[in-house]
Amino acid sequence: MQTIRLKTSSTAGEQARPGPGRDLGPLLAGAATAVAGTGALLALTDSGALSRGPLALFFLLAAPAAAIGAALRGLDPPARALTSLAGAVALDMLIAQGMLATHHWSWRGGIVAVAAISLLLLLLVLLRPVERILKRMPRRTGKTRSS
Repeated sequence: MQTIRLKTSSTAGEQARPGPGRDLGPLLAGAATAVAGTGALLALTDSGALSRGPLALFFLLAAPAAAIGAALRGLDPPARALTSLAGAVALDMLIAQGMLATHHWSWRGGIVAVAAISLLLLLLVLLRPVERILKRMPRRTGKTRSS
């Protein structure tokens, strides 16, 4: 059995690099947050704008993906992106299925539920980091049996 460990220290490739484009990550994250917030706002206010549908869809994918991606910070970036996007789609479908099963479906309720669950996931990650949980886990020493 093989133990998979989370990366906690940064490597030389992950440190700040000089030159143009070094601040591109935070800039893109801020732009994505603004676009997602605009999508939620346009959808909740029932705006007649043509961009309401695509921006609302971006919100429905980006909000849970950001919350799940924050919880998976030990994974490689491509694996983290793929896993968080798949988790976002699964979360959206679970919310829709739950609302349909209880006969409480509304598109406004779906957007509010996605926002609330995404915020809850993000707050849980920020208030309870993985490192604290890993410190409490007992370390296994000795040889492992191979089958």
